[in-house]
Amino acid sequence: MLAPLQTIREAIANWWSEFTLQTKLLAVATLVVSLIMSGLTFWAVNTIQQDARMNDTRFGSDLGLLLAANVAPLIADHNLTEVAQFSQRFYSSTSSVRYMLYADENGEIFFGIPFWEPEVENSLTIKRRIQLPEDYPGDGEKPMVRQHMTPDGSVTDVFIPLIVDKKYLGVLAIGINPNQTAVISTNFTRDVTIAVFITIWVMVILAGVINALTITKPIKELLVGVKQIAAGNFKQRIDLPLGGELGELIFNFNEMAERLERYEEQNIEELTAEKAKLETLVSTIADGAVLIDNNMQVILVNPTARRIFGWEGMEVVGSNVLSHLPPAVQMEITRTLYEMAAGECESAEFRLFLNEPIKRTIRILLTTVLNLQRESIKGIAITVQDITREVELNEAKSQFISNVSHELRTPLFNIKTYIETLHDYGEDLGVKERQEFLQTVNHETDRLTRLVNDVLDLSKLESGRNYNFDGVDLAQAIEQTLRTYQLNAKDKGIELVQEVAPNLPLVLGNYDLLLQVFGNLIGNALKFTQSGGKVAIRTYQLELKSSSHNQPGLVRIEISDTGIGIAPEDQQAIFDRFFRVENRVHTLEGTGLGLSIVRNIIERHRSRVHLVSEVGVGTTFWFDLTVFDEGKTKPNN
Repeated sequence: MLAPLQTIREAIANWWSEFTLQTKLLAVATLVVSLIMSGLTFWAVNTIQQDARMNDTRFGSDLGLLLAANVAPLIADHNLTEVAQFSQRFYSSTSSVRYMLYADENGEIFFGIPFWEPEVENSLTIKRRIQLPEDYPGDGEKPMVRQHMTPDGSVTDVFIPLIVDKKYLGVLAIGINPNQTAVISTNFTRDVTIAVFITIWVMVILAGVINALTITKPIKELLVGVKQIAAGNFKQRIDLPLGGELGELIFNFNEMAERLERYEEQNIEELTAEKAKLETLVSTIADGAVLIDNNMQVILVNPTARRIFGWEGMEVVGSNVLSHLPPAVQMEITRTLYEMAAGECESAEFRLFLNEPIKRTIRILLTTVLNLQRESIKGIAITVQDITREVELNEAKSQFISNVSHELRTPLFNIKTYIETLHDYGEDLGVKERQEFLQTVNHETDRLTRLVNDVLDLSKLESGRNYNFDGVDLAQAIEQTLRTYQLNAKDKGIELVQEVAPNLPLVLGNYDLLLQVFGNLIGNALKFTQSGGKVAIRTYQLELKSSSHNQPGLVRIEISDTGIGIAPEDQQAIFDRFFRVENRVHTLEGTGLGLSIVRNIIERHRSRVHLVSEVGVGTTFWFDLTVFDEGKTKPNN
């Protein structure tokens, strides 16, 4: 059973693959349109049926109320003969009524038309009693309407309570036949829709078969032949006995292939070699290179240009370059390209910023390509240089110089001001005032010295200078740092705590650089911690989760304080040069280079510095260092 199904599926797949993309799209569009038409038609049929049922419901309800109003007084007077005669006349005068049943208040049927016909028993179960619906209200005043299906269609059942002088006498049940006009219209609409749907698809299938036999096959043969010619196989020929335009096209194709084959024998090897040399040369250029002709068609493009313009995987050779350039580039150079193609200018240069495929700054150089006699323009060479790094370095250099100049200006201005005051008014000032002036000058000098030292340290770190790394005893480095800041902490009333794990192994690092890290972090912690606070430095070895013996161990160092904390919006920029938290709090001073130096040093140790901080609670800086292994070569960073 599975083998025939598999064969049928393969046959259908092969048959479908014979069609062109245009034919497939046409088939899909036809399917969608036919499905939409069918859906709308069935929706219309359903709407007609719903309207018919609503009309049957209203008609049955009105008819039942009219009949009940005429027979209720007769039933109240026990004039059943008149009831029977009136009901018989009513039943005979209309074809819409299927049955009429009268039952007393106990449900006992005492009269019915046509009582003797078997289909009445199919509509309602009659065994001397009427089978009323479970939700029938009983002695309610409004009629109850329901519908049920029979072999002849939907029948509307109407139950009308017989009430005279607010006395419930029984129930009148009437069956209403479906509206034949609506049924015929619905069936006709459905049949027409099915016929139209089948007709459309028969025509589509026939058109597809004719297309595959008369058009698709020759076009596919031509496509295969063109691909073979493009691949260099000039012996390719097409042999199809066709006339008309397709036959002429095939004849011209074969003639073109013959000419190309003769041309190949003459100089194709030379041209191919020259082209290969040119493509190899262009592909090795670090800058992007695009060569276009006077009609803006791309002749040659190298991998660098593809990467800059996001053309990887795209076939741009032979197409208009303006349709593939990023919008910013296209807007800027289009007019110039046409001017150069017209011979109005020979070269041009542009500097642009691209957002896609990635953000970068580029320099575009346009140069005309002349023929050997330099008389006519054969094309335009587009050179694309990625100068993103150059721009970033220039901006960083300018920003650094600006920041350094600004930071140097303030202490120099203060020193100059106080010295000029001492020089001009020294004899008029008291001893205490002169001492205060000199103390301020000394303070500003120290500040200037710190700034220059920090700039020099940061410059050394960023200059690529090599540092010798060896085994470092962290306990000794921490002890030396804390001795340096012990008096400062005592003067400010801050508790200075060290928690160094026992038997801590040596770490791979530079002792002097780590001293600088500890000094900057502990100095910052003391500066931003109020009296009565606490500054702690902890270090311990991390437990490795991996079972690999080749993975080196790590030692973690944490410096915590109970100071003012760092706001979340400042935590990303805290390691940038010249960024200071006092820019926010306006109370404390610093160079703004300490944490930038810390980051650079830790990165030299192939690690990263992290922080956790909350305003008003405190800050913790932490980083990991690799355990020193004497058996491995010590790196120079």
